[in-house]
Amino acid sequence: MRTVKVCDIRIGADRPMVFIAGPCVIENRRQCLQVAGRLAKLARALKVPFIFKASYDKANRSSHESFRGPGLSKGLEILREVRERFGVPILTDVHSEQEVPLAARVADVLQLPAFLCRQTDLVLALGASGKAVNVKKGQFMAPWDMRHVIAKLKHAGARDILITERGACFGYNNLVADMRSLPLMRELGYPVIFDATHSVQLPGGAGNRSGGQARLAPVLARSAAAAGCDGVFLETHPNPAAALSDRDTVVRLSRLGALWEDLKSIDDLVRRRGGRGKCA
Repeated sequence: MRTVKVCDIRIGADRPMVFIAGPCVIENRRQCLQVAGRLAKLARALKVPFIFKASYDKANRSSHESFRGPGLSKGLEILREVRERFGVPILTDVHSEQEVPLAARVADVLQLPAFLCRQTDLVLALGASGKAVNVKKGQFMAPWDMRHVIAKLKHAGARDILITERGACFGYNNLVADMRSLPLMRELGYPVIFDATHSVQLPGGAGNRSGGQARLAPVLARSAAAAGCDGVFLETHPNPAAALSDRDTVVRLSRLGALWEDLKSIDDLVRRRGGRGKCA
């Protein structure tokens, strides 16, 4: 198992679980700073490794009328301010090869969206960026097929690679979270993250947007921690009903602290028993 380095955080092997959290999309500067500040304070209080995530552009919306974010330039300015003000690593997703060098100037982890995980040119550009790369497993892919994405990234020079499970297609407008994928992907030699909020998404299930079952995200997050994942990815919002993206899947910010405590306790137990990622 390779240990991945993100700033002063080490992820994988028997290292403590990393918490990746933030809003689905940057709605505005003020809110982004507010959420980042509260999460950074919570991480310090719980003494857990934390990476702030937020998207400057949601390029894969169901409708052209959906909110996408502030865009590349303004969004990266806000993320740079978050990094400088709170001293936390930044994760953001990129959608084209042209975005990679610009995002790499600000972000510590570049994320490859699930829908794009087989786009070879983009994968190679991310692998050559010199940054840690978090790959969302496509909803249409088997866990073991992620070895091909890893091979592309390594070919381009990537060393620090994270693989994220975010649910698998289960008929129309539905996903299922298969906990077997966590140890199976971990056998590929890199840390595995579980995306609890996207795993409860109902793609296209709300007509012109995706629906979801946010109340089940904590259940899946706890299950993944018990299954031995190396980190948990959770999108959060101060008022989910007013969120401009993925309002049916995000966890209310005020409830995140208790969930993080649960996950930390489960992870501590799993690591003490030496059971992280083991199939037997």
